[in-house]
Amino acid sequence: MSGIAMPKPSEKLLRNKMKIVQDLQQIIPGEGVISEEVELRPYETDALTAYRQLPLAVVLPETVDQVSRVLKYCYDNDVKVVPRGAGTSLSGGALPLADGILMSMMKFNQVLDIDFENRAVVVQPGVTNLGITHAVQHEGFYYAPDPSSQIACSIGGNIAENSGGVHSLKYGLTTNNVLGLEMVLMTGEIIRLGGKHLDSEGYDFLALMTGSEGLLGVVTEVTVRILQKPETARAALIGFPTSEEAGQCVAEIIGEGIIPGGMELMDKLAIDAAEDFVHAGYPLDVEALMIVELDGPEAEVDYLLDRVSAIATANNSTYLRVSQSEEERNTFWAGRKAAFPAVGRISPDYLCMDGTIPRKALPEVLRRMQDLSVKHDLRCANVFHAGDGNLHPLILYDANKPGELEAAEAFGADILRLCVEVGGVLTGEHGVGIEKRDLMPEMFTEDDLKQQQRVKCAFDEKQLLNPGKVFPVLHRCAELGRMHVHKGQLPFPDIPRF
Repeated sequence: MSGIAMPKPSEKLLRNKMKIVQDLQQIIPGEGVISEEVELRPYETDALTAYRQLPLAVVLPETVDQVSRVLKYCYDNDVKVVPRGAGTSLSGGALPLADGILMSMMKFNQVLDIDFENRAVVVQPGVTNLGITHAVQHEGFYYAPDPSSQIACSIGGNIAENSGGVHSLKYGLTTNNVLGLEMVLMTGEIIRLGGKHLDSEGYDFLALMTGSEGLLGVVTEVTVRILQKPETARAALIGFPTSEEAGQCVAEIIGEGIIPGGMELMDKLAIDAAEDFVHAGYPLDVEALMIVELDGPEAEVDYLLDRVSAIATANNSTYLRVSQSEEERNTFWAGRKAAFPAVGRISPDYLCMDGTIPRKALPEVLRRMQDLSVKHDLRCANVFHAGDGNLHPLILYDANKPGELEAAEAFGADILRLCVEVGGVLTGEHGVGIEKRDLMPEMFTEDDLKQQQRVKCAFDEKQLLNPGKVFPVLHRCAELGRMHVHKGQLPFPDIPRF
C-alpha cells in the first residue's frame, strides 16, 4: 500500500487464527464465519480500491446478541474488530486488518417500524439509504440525505461517515436526520441513544457517534427522521464559460439568502463523461455546469428560479434550461448521480477526494486546483456539492504505470492542504479513514488529537475498534490521562444500558 502504514499483525495472533475462528463459530454457527482466503477476497477493500488487505476472518452476525457476544469475546482476547456496512467507504474506513476480524452488518437489513405520525422510521444498519425512501414513499415521505451511492450504501455506514448528498445543503447531513441509535460497545454492552423524540437531555452522544468511523461502537439499530415530499421541485441546468464564474454564482446565490434544495457543480471533464454515460442532455460547449434545484410551494419555486436565473446571467452564464416535468428533473440529477462511475469509464483508476471549503473561496480553489493538475501531470474531474463547499475532485491515474498512484496521492494531499489553507476542513462526508489520517496534523495540533483519542479511550479502552484509522499516532489510553473506563463501566453515567 503506497504511502499508507497499517499496524503490523501479531505473529502470536496469526498462529491462533484457527482457535479464534472456532470460538467465533460457537457464537455464530453455520456460514456466519468466513476464514478461507478465497472467500475473504470480497472483503479485502472498500471503495478506496487502491489499498487492499485480507482480514483474519469475517463474521456475519444476524442478531444483536451475536454482535454483543463477538465483541465481548474480542475484548477478552484482545482481538481487533473492523465494523463494515456495504463497503462503499471512499476513505478506507472499512479496510480490514491482517490481525483483526471484520464484522459485516449487512444481514441486519430489516425495516423495523414506520411511524408516520412521528415522522420516524426505525431500521437495522444494513438497510440501504435509498431503501428507507422506498419504504415510505407510498405515503409521500422520503429520507433526505442522498449520497451518490444511495442505491448501495447502508444507513449504518452513513452513520459512521456522516454522509451527505446532493440535498444536504437544505436538509442537512446524516447527523441532522438521525434521532436515535442502538449500539454495542467493545465490551459487549448494549446502549441506546435518543429515540423518536426530537431532542435528548445531557451530552449530544448522537452527534458524537455520527461520523465516528467505527471507532466507538457498532450500530445495531437506527431511528431516522423522514420528511414529506415538497409540493413542487424543479431543477435548472446552468452553464458557464469558466469554473471561476460558476463558483462566483454559487457564492452570490447563497449570499442572496436563497437556499436551494440542492446545488451541484461539475467541470468540463465531468460533464463530458456524465453525458456520454447517461445522455442527460447536458450542454457540451460549457466549461462548468451547475444544477440548482428549488423546492416548496409552486409560486415560491417559480419566484426563486427567476432570481437564480438573474444571478446566473449577471455571472456570464451561457446556458439555462429549467426542468418542465418530474422526469426531466430526475434526468438532470441522473447525470450527476452517475458522475463517479462515468469518470471510471475514461480512466483505469481514480481517487475520489473529499474536502470542504468556505463558499467564498470556491473560485480561488478551482483555479489553484488547475495549477496542481499541471504540477502533478494528472487530470482532475471536479464534481462537488457547491452549495456547502464540499469538494469531490476525482484524480485520474493508471495504477499499472509506475509512480502514478504515488503522484495521485500527492495531488490529493495538496488539494486537502489547500482546503485547510483557505479556512476549510479535511473532510465533508467521506471521513478520514486511512486516506486522510496522516494529514490530520495539517488541521489539528498534537493536543487536539490527544483529546480526540481520550474520547475514543472512554468507549474503547483497549483500542480494538478499527485501530489504525483517523489518528496518525495511536497513544496508549494510560498515557493520555484519566478519561478511559474500566471493564463493565459505561463511559458516561446517563447512557441507558441493557
